[in-house]
Amino acid sequence: MSMGGGGRDEFSEINVTPLTDVFLVLLVIMILIAPLIDSSDLKIKPPKTLNAKKVNETKGITIDVDKEGKIAINGHYFVNATPEEIGKFIAGLQKNAHTKDLPLTLNADGDCRSNLVMEVMSAARESGIKRMRIATRQASNY
Repeated sequence: MSMGGGGRDEFSEINVTPLTDVFLVLLVIMILIAPLIDSSDLKIKPPKTLNAKKVNETKGITIDVDKEGKIAINGHYFVNATPEEIGKFIAGLQKNAHTKDLPLTLNADGDCRSNLVMEVMSAARESGIKRMRIATRQASNY
């Protein structure tokens, strides 16, 4: 009597039948539950804004700042401009618009110097701008 198993054959393959049965049962469960999940009351609806005003872009000032330091204000380009020059130009645009509440949109390149953006914001504030939006872009093509 040997304890090594004598005349028994050793298992060299995995029996995949029980594994296949489990996967089929899980598949049937998912097929049955999927329509129930879709028809649940957990639908997310975006909030509606009742008091927000849509700003007309043609009546505002648009400032673009790129990563090389060029500044474009409503299509007029400035290179190495001082904050005073930028402030005077913004004040002139605001004076010509005949309104005290002209919105400003600042489009800054994602790679531009932050101190340049701060200078433009400071110049805009000193020229009387009260409403300002800031947006960043990864690539600028002016």
